[in-house]
Amino acid sequence: MAYQLKDINEAARRDPRGFMEECDQRYQDAIAKCADFIVENRRNSPVVLLSGPSGSGKTTSAHKLREELERRGIGSYAISMDDYFVHQNPRTAPRTPDGSIDYESPKMMDLRLLDEHFKKLAQGEWVLVPHFEFARQMRNDSLGTPLKVGADEVAIFEGIHALNTELTGRHPEAARLYISARSNIMDGDRAVFKNTWIRLTRRAVRDYNYRGTDVAGTLEMWGNVRRGEKLYISPYKDTANIKLDSALAYEVSVMAAYARPIMQAVPEDNDRRGELLKMVEAFDLFEPIDPKLVPPDSLIHEFIG
Repeated sequence: MAYQLKDINEAARRDPRGFMEECDQRYQDAIAKCADFIVENRRNSPVVLLSGPSGSGKTTSAHKLREELERRGIGSYAISMDDYFVHQNPRTAPRTPDGSIDYESPKMMDLRLLDEHFKKLAQGEWVLVPHFEFARQMRNDSLGTPLKVGADEVAIFEGIHALNTELTGRHPEAARLYISARSNIMDGDRAVFKNTWIRLTRRAVRDYNYRGTDVAGTLEMWGNVRRGEKLYISPYKDTANIKLDSALAYEVSVMAAYARPIMQAVPEDNDRRGELLKMVEAFDLFEPIDPKLVPPDSLIHEFIG
């Protein structure tokens, strides 16, 4: 799918509130379609697997799925697969081609424990969902969460590796969802804002405002993030029962206010400054929308707060 810049700017000028509500409703309709499938599939498995690359909106989508399922009388639990990370011995940890630890690798996950939990949940047994302390890079089971899924309940496992067959290949009966910002923004036949730029913008704004990382730091990680996507995420997206597009037609018009100043501040000697400046120039093509108008339940609040 693709959006046309002309249509976006006309809608942003004419009725920004109505435009955003229409876009958000389209996304909500996609969530409702996923909920319908999950309700039907729960006879096969109470496990739901939600995957997607960085900046896709997985966390918000998991919580919106919970709300949608509850409207259908199905209780649900959203579980971050990040808590299944394991402490790595530096001598045996997976490595990137440059020799640094490959934090995108599924080998960073406790594959055995995930497999065990999927089986037990499907059998109606209790599990202890772990808690991983990233500040200390270790699991703290004393902060784990006991979980048992009832007859009218499901467990939504959300993470970049949720569809990777190394983790989930033994559980084909689970509902499988893939989400990403999949739409380019076009000016006629020319792409003026790529879908990968949408995700990079989201991540840069979130990292800067809420994770203490400037854009230069985000860019330093982005190369390996993209490498990990190509190796560990994209090859499995076609195993999904449903694919969601989280790109909102209005979001560049909103995100520009947050992203432009922090991207312009990146030092001139940064290797990717040229790409950033192309993004900044592209922001100027969009009719701006006041961030104060963004609906309170919009997906992009995951990134702007």
